[in-house]
Amino acid sequence: MEQPIKILIVEDNVIIADDMQSMLEEIGYEIVDNVIVYEQAVEVLKTKQVDLVLIDIILASDKTGIDLGKHIRENYNIPFIFVTSNSDRATVENAKTVKPNGYLVKPFEQQDLYTSIEIALSSFNYNEKGSSDKNSASNAPTESNKVMSNSVLKDSIFVKKQHLYYRIQFEDIHFIKADNVYLEVNTVDKKFLVRSPLKDYLEKLPSQKFYRAHKSYIVNVDHIEAINSKDILINNNLIPISKEFKEFIISAMNS
Repeated sequence: MEQPIKILIVEDNVIIADDMQSMLEEIGYEIVDNVIVYEQAVEVLKTKQVDLVLIDIILASDKTGIDLGKHIRENYNIPFIFVTSNSDRATVENAKTVKPNGYLVKPFEQQDLYTSIEIALSSFNYNEKGSSDKNSASNAPTESNKVMSNSVLKDSIFVKKQHLYYRIQFEDIHFIKADNVYLEVNTVDKKFLVRSPLKDYLEKLPSQKFYRAHKSYIVNVDHIEAINSKDILINNNLIPISKEFKEFIISAMNS
């Protein structure tokens, strides 16, 4: 099942924090937690699934948001955005040292928040491995600045639909069909459009489960229900297959 993006808010002004949470939930994001100090944020990251963090630079503790950004960079492979009232050169230069994925100056509107999150998610480089923690991403490429952007985690992929990024478990993907410049990602009951070459998208998926069955199709072999000389059946869809893929499936069946 697809899941909304899970966001952690780290902001010591509770009025601003509550306002941010309301704006984000209205858009469709899920707020994992809303905390005010570094230590609370570290604990949430350790115990809960977090896809993106919004961090106030000045916190109600000795350790700052920049310290938290450094902690995330060293231990997790997820994007974070600094949210601050300070846009002076010294603050910006200090913030740049931990390479945030966005910098949002207060006050801001809901659209500013949404745009910053979307850009951070779509352009984040998941090739840079973090720790072995459950929040770390797998070594897979991402696409940036495309109509439908995708980013990969260890057991799932994010697919953008309208104004939300949905998280789809790899096991829930049945097959992917190429249609001109778009791909149609099919789950048991939903379809998502993605702008990507089929070959590039195949590289984002687990190689032990997903195969290019035809020049226009990628299939999840776990969902193959039947096969004949020209097609396979997945979820009541007849999918054409190449000679090579047919031979591969038959060999696998007989092994």
